[in-house]
Amino acid sequence: MAFPTQVRLVEVGPRDGLQNEAEPIATATKLELIDRLGAAGLTHIEAASFVSPKWVPQMADHREVMTGLKRRPGVVYSALTPNLKGLEAALACGTKEVAVFGAASEAFSQKNINCSVAESLERFAPVLARAQEAGVRVRGYVSCVLGCPYEGEIAPAKVAEVSKALLDMGCYEISLGDTIGVGTPLKAKRMLEAVAREVPMAKLAAHFHDTYGQAIANLYAVLEEGVAVIDSSVAGLGGCPYAKGASGNVASEDVVYLLNGLGIESGIDLDKLAATGTWITQAIGRPNRAKVGVALAAK
Repeated sequence: MAFPTQVRLVEVGPRDGLQNEAEPIATATKLELIDRLGAAGLTHIEAASFVSPKWVPQMADHREVMTGLKRRPGVVYSALTPNLKGLEAALACGTKEVAVFGAASEAFSQKNINCSVAESLERFAPVLARAQEAGVRVRGYVSCVLGCPYEGEIAPAKVAEVSKALLDMGCYEISLGDTIGVGTPLKAKRMLEAVAREVPMAKLAAHFHDTYGQAIANLYAVLEEGVAVIDSSVAGLGGCPYAKGASGNVASEDVVYLLNGLGIESGIDLDKLAATGTWITQAIGRPNRAKVGVALAAK
């Protein structure tokens, strides 16, 4: 396979990156982050999560975020909606794209959402039906595609099965998540091969965490196979509340630097993106986990 000529980045920093921060972050800060990301050229920004504030207190201002956005033409502002209640709330805020998430691991599904993988998929059926009725696109996430904190190894066939189920339900794109960041390039290729037999490559995205420092290598491996959508988080913000020690998503700055080096078009201004990473990490008192961001800031 050849590399794609163009890659779409899905920026998950405002949602996945901030959701586990213990200290409340001001809505104005979140809105400024989203606006700066749009100004840097990101065309797909996951802005909020319509989950119970009891479970994710940091996302309690989802309505204020989604209604307070300065919407830029050509930019998709999506939200995570794990159930019908969340979807209805998101629709009321004018949200045009939502996401649902399943897992490739039974143990993770039980610990995360207290039900089996099959049950979790059944719960999404009414969400997808309602979203289709409202003319809203749905993206599907599959977590633990390269390993689980409870089960260890995950069979690529299981990842393929869950991905296919989400596609058949009506998800327009399936994002494959290495939630705990344990994958390595060969494993990533093998998992992708299995999934691509069930789901067209053009409908797949890579969502890799950098816990073991392998995310960029893993992305290179799947880019080689033709994946053209990558989820990333500015400054490498975020972790996983269900995976102890799991560091954040791969940093958007590092991904853009890789893409630039490969001559792959992303439409993103790396300097503006890096400046945004420096700004948000200072604003919330977090270290900047983007190696490229740190290097550019030191120049």
